[in-house]
Amino acid sequence: MSRHLVLLPAPEAEWAQLPPEEHERGMRSHQQFHRDLADGGHRILAVSPLTPSERALSMRPDGSGGVLVTDGPFTESVEQVVGFYLLDTEDRADLVRICTEFAARGELIELRDMVAGTGQQDDGPVTS
Repeated sequence: MSRHLVLLPAPEAEWAQLPPEEHERGMRSHQQFHRDLADGGHRILAVSPLTPSERALSMRPDGSGGVLVTDGPFTESVEQVVGFYLLDTEDRADLVRICTEFAARGELIELRDMVAGTGQQDDGPVTS
């Protein structure tokens, strides 16, 4: 089994302005993604939307042994990560196919492979 992270970047400001029909279309797309993953034998280990990036806390070393904590994301950008899926699969090629179909429905996604041996367990949650 290998683990993968599907990041969901989106322009938060634009999303907030979309009409309800577009939000519903997005929900249907995610529901189809869930079905496709299950049909392909891929396991969803965790999935969640994230709070708006303006509510993030960024932490950086301050150069003198302390930490500088600031409100907001590390960088200002048009797109922010608004959610994620943590997946477990035996078939990466099929996972890529399903993610491609998901993106073709209008979803912005970034698929990242987790490095083997870092927090991966056969039958349990990811630990840090």
